Amino acid sequence: MIRKKSRAEVRQKKHRRLRNRLAGTTERPRLAVFRSNSHMYVQVIDDTVGHTLASASTVEKEVSAELEKTNNVEAAAHLGTVIAKRALDKGVTKVVFDRGGYIYQGKVKALADAAREAGLEF
Repeated sequence: MIRKKSRAEVRQKKHRRLRNRLAGTTERPRLAVFRSNSHMYVQVIDDTVGHTLASASTVEKEVSAELEKTNNVEAAAHLGTVIAKRALDKGVTKVVFDRGGYIYQGKVKALADAAREAGLEF
């Protein structure tokens, strides 16, 4: 009997394929997105040295205090503005968007659009 792959396995395979094509540099770090069932996590990563330059998530008290729910499109948009603000404070203006194997719609698209509006270029 043929076993169907789980959505998590499919996403991880897509993410590995994406990571072969893109990497963050010092001039243009990687904006990595991770979604769980209840929260979202975003990091700005310099892959040449393996350092996280800025991060934000809906788990943080100052971020989640302004949100009604932590796993919807509005929360993703708010998280996009927060990560853009933190990255700009660190001097990062251009990034490479790593969607983490997730389909570019809904929460991931809302996060990306909000980060672009807040000043990040990608």
